Amino acid sequence: MTRLVLTSSDSASGGLLRAGIGDIVIPLGFRFVWDALPSDAKLEQMLGPGSLDHFPPDRLGEFHLRGMGLLDLCERCQEIDLWFDPTPNAQLLLVQLLDCISSRESIVSKLTLFQADAVIADQPPEAISKWKPSGVKVRNEHLQAASMAWQAYRQPTPQYWAALLDRDINVLPQLRQTVIELLEELPMPASGLGATEMRMLELVAAGNATPFDLFPGHQKRNMRRVFGYWEVGLLLDGLVRGLSPAVAGLQEGPFSDEMHDDRSRHRRYEESKLSLTPLGQAVLAGTDDFSRHNPIHRWWGGTELTNDDLWRWDAVNRKLIAP
Repeated sequence: MTRLVLTSSDSASGGLLRAGIGDIVIPLGFRFVWDALPSDAKLEQMLGPGSLDHFPPDRLGEFHLRGMGLLDLCERCQEIDLWFDPTPNAQLLLVQLLDCISSRESIVSKLTLFQADAVIADQPPEAISKWKPSGVKVRNEHLQAASMAWQAYRQPTPQYWAALLDRDINVLPQLRQTVIELLEELPMPASGLGATEMRMLELVAAGNATPFDLFPGHQKRNMRRVFGYWEVGLLLDGLVRGLSPAVAGLQEGPFSDEMHDDRSRHRRYEESKLSLTPLGQAVLAGTDDFSRHNPIHRWWGGTELTNDDLWRWDAVNRKLIAP
């Protein structure tokens, strides 16, 4: 009997594999918190035929076959465990996956959800079997909550996502917190920046900050969990390289593969001493709006945020503010 484990990151996959959890461990490494969301056709391609061709053949064992897709593998395995981090991107992966397979009873009947309340990769492999969260068989109510959330996130405005706060979605225990954390990454009413960007300004204002002091991570001062390494680097680029920068002192960039491949450039980047510009100080104080001085163009789920269509989230009053 083959037990397949699906998890939410490469690092989680490595830890679970070393801990002996499952016979085959597959990470779903997609990013849904940055850039435009994939089309229906692209999503189908990401899980359909050939989607495992990049995967090491020895990790698939007897199931290695050219053109194998993740959904094909799910059909062939007898048990499927879902190990998902509590972080927002991981939760989006979970709801997208459950939405995709909700009509495939032959797969759904095999699913058990192991919802972690801490990042799986932060747990030592030798401790995972003791730390292992309780497993819950996936039922129709899980599928309904997942489909509702995924469809809401894909809409061209954040209204449907915000409305999830008034719905019963607690069957997926980390989903409500994910709804809140993603809403907090919409521009704030006064500053025009999201929660991660504002936290970065706070850390610069505290003094003696270098770029990597601003990056979230395990035991880091920036506790925001929505964006990953590359995304935070691009957010810092936006604060530094806009028409009216909020942060000064960055000696290298942009945050790219080319910069990382050049050791001297990377060193100049990591050793930069950052400070707030007058605009950065005003934005942090709530007396000026970053979007009044700089172009905004980024994606939040299915919502395309621009200066002319800038949805905002009032976290204090838990209220969505239309452009």
